[in-house]
Formats: sequence, structure tokens, C-alpha cells
Amino acid sequence: MAETIPSPAFSNPKSTSRDEDKDGGSDKKWAVAPAAKKARGSGGGDPAVALANARHEFGEHGGVNMSIEASATFTVMEAETMRRMFSGELGPDRDFYIYSRHFNPTVLNLGRQMAAVEGTEAAYCTASGMSAISSVLIQICGAGGHVVASRCLYGGTHALLSHFLPRSCGIRTTFVDIDDLDAVRAAVKEGETKVLYVETVANPTLAVADVPRLSAIAREKGTMLVVDNTFAPMVVSPARLGADVVVHSVSKFISGGADIIAGAICGPASLVNSMMDLHQGALMLLGPTMNAKVAFEISERLPHLSLRMKEHCHRALEYATRMRKAGLKVIYPGLDDHPHHDLLASISNPGYGFGGMLCVDMGTEERANKLMHHLQNTTQFGLMAVSLGYYETLMSCSGSSTSSEMSPEEKTRAGISPGLVRLSVGYSGTLEQRWSQFERALALLHPPPSSHKQQPALLL
Repeated sequence: MAETIPSPAFSNPKSTSRDEDKDGGSDKKWAVAPAAKKARGSGGGDPAVALANARHEFGEHGGVNMSIEASATFTVMEAETMRRMFSGELGPDRDFYIYSRHFNPTVLNLGRQMAAVEGTEAAYCTASGMSAISSVLIQICGAGGHVVASRCLYGGTHALLSHFLPRSCGIRTTFVDIDDLDAVRAAVKEGETKVLYVETVANPTLAVADVPRLSAIAREKGTMLVVDNTFAPMVVSPARLGADVVVHSVSKFISGGADIIAGAICGPASLVNSMMDLHQGALMLLGPTMNAKVAFEISERLPHLSLRMKEHCHRALEYATRMRKAGLKVIYPGLDDHPHHDLLASISNPGYGFGGMLCVDMGTEERANKLMHHLQNTTQFGLMAVSLGYYETLMSCSGSSTSSEMSPEEKTRAGISPGLVRLSVGYSGTLEQRWSQFERALALLHPPPSSHKQQPALLL
């Protein structure tokens, strides 16, 4: 048994009494060791500080790392205890566990860490980002509900809202330009719209959602603002800006190793508890359960997420600045010509920059593919691959890959051009080494004609 450290931030998972004969029980359905509750929309606070202040779990035998609870099921000493657990009288807050699809100590600890990072009351971690998104929408909307969503979303989310949920649940979605706040208000159907859904930084166009103003609309209309923060962990804290729920594909920046598929739901304890209800809970009954070994891996990476994000962001800004000078059409919120530069500067957490994603519009898919070919196969600048948040730079032509679920008309409305190259900027090697590789690949494209010095050839 590990030693109990006399500090609220350090706790042994077995330190509380597991007395099965003790009368009474907790009013809570589960223990999340929630972060201090903040007023909605109050903002403020470095996520790294909040994470460092979160409870630290030691290992079973005093190890500095928590133990991995790999069991699928859990035993009890008395038969009566099982009845009390299934009635909700005894639960994880008192160290009673039934089955790992319900709650698992290792996964629950990661949930506490994610709640600290995002500044929410609670969090629950899932098997993938899409399972987190779909479970939240099904739980909140119910059959026949209505969603107002940004017209520029990750292709899988767009397909979920456009095709799967209408067919399977009768949940309908109205897609809008979230920059047009009047259009957002007009799209909300009184008594029907349950969710306003956006991405903090849109995939792949890097448009930025005005979370504080969208939160105000959600409150005004009686809907819940759900924000996908996959592109901007640490950089932006949507819940601190007024969002009700924050979802993540943990597979990306949070994991950082391109070796894990996982998701997270961060929000009010009441919502997360309802999603784990034995009779009505989307998480409990659909079962997108995170493996405890995956939870352990991610929990070991979270403490250096802030350092990784700062380097991703630093390099992205440096590359974007140099690419623009080289005559490329660059899309990056950190550049002063980006339409949402001032907005992101106003809502981001100090010291984290403007995100680790940038886009280069090559005009046509052919030119995009040629550039990526040279960047990977000739100069080894990065890798042609989907996903993001890896320590190597990853690149893809969004229109024919991660946004391929959208129709040509939907891509046009979303601002996704055929030649849009999305880059997840890595931090391996030195910055100057990687920039030299980029320059060499760029030089292999058609050189600019001398008669067009006023119009960079790479924009043609």
C-alpha cells in the first residue's frame, strides 16, 4: 500500500476506507475530484497550472506513477455490497467498482486530469474522438433533436451530423457560417435546438470560433454550446470562455505520438453522470470504453503537453511567416492578415501562441500533391499522413482526404479549396534544418517567370 501524502493535490486511490459494512453512502454517483468551479465565461487561468494542482495518484506499492488497473470486473466481500453498488449507493467515490465499461480507476484518473486541463467539473475518456462527439450529441439531443453547427467541421463530424444521426436518431442539423451571429440566432429553433456545435479552430480552414459570443447566444436560446477543442488544447480553454461541453480527439496533440486512438468529454458533472446512467446513459449503454493501459499512457504525457504545444505553435508561426515571404498563400491565425487573428489573440491563454496547424493553398490538387511529394520523398521535411499533433510534421490535401466526406458544394461553402494543404507542424530536428528542407522542396516546383515579379508564381 502506498503512503498517503498529506496534501489535497496528492492522493492514493486506496487511501479512502472501503468499508462495506459502513452505513450510508455518497450522494455522488462517482468521484471526479473536480476542478474549482468557475463562473461561466470568466476565462483566465493557465491549464498547465490547473493540471499541476490536480490530484496526483501514486502506485499501489508507492510508485511515483499510478498503477494500471487492467481488470475488466471487480470483486466484493459481501453479496449485499453488489446490490448497493447497482443501486448507486456505493460507487467509485468510495473506491467501489463494478465493471470497467462503467468505471475504471485508471481511466477515471485521466478524466480528473482532463477536467483540470479544460476547467470543467468533470470529464470522461472514451475509445475515440468520434465516440466522444457522437455520445454527447445523442445524450443531449435525444431522438428528433436539432443541432446548429458550423458549416466547416472535420469531415467525419460533418458526415455524422449530415447522414448518420438523421438516419439513426432523427437528429437534424442546420449548418451555418458561425461568423454570422445573426444567422446563428436565426437557425436556432425554439424548443427543438438542443446543441450549438463548433470547433475552436476549424478543421481544416483554421477559422476561429468566437466562443464567448456563441456562448452568450446559447444561453439566450437555452441550448448547450459544445466545442471540439482538438486543434487547440492548452491554447484555448473553451469552458473557461463559456462553453458547456468540450470534446477532444485525444489521439492528436494530447497523445502526441500518433500511436493511440482516444477521446474525451469535459463538462458538467450532471451531464457526465447522466451519460453513465445504467438505464439512459449513452456512454454506459453504447460502450465506447477506453482501455486502462491507454489511459495510463495518456496520463503520463499530459504533464508535458504545455511544453509540446508551445513548440508546435512557435514553429508554426515561424514557418507561416517565412512561407508568406516566399510568396505562398498561407492560412494561419498567427499572421496579422488572418481574419480571426485578433479574435484568437483575445481568447487564447497567454504564452501558447496561435496553434500548431497551418495551411498552404496551392490552388489545385495537382500542385498540392507535387509539393507534398517533394516535401516527403525528396527533402524529408514531413510525412504525407492524416491526423495531427505528432512530433513529425504531417501533411495532407484536405479536400481529397479528411474532408472527402463533404460534397463539392459543401466544401466550397466551407472554404476548402482543391489545393489546400493542411500541415500539422512537428518539432523534431532543428527549425533551421526543417526550413532548409522546405525551401529545397519549394525550389523544385516551377520557378516564377521573370515577367511576373509582382505576382508570386505560387499563387497562380
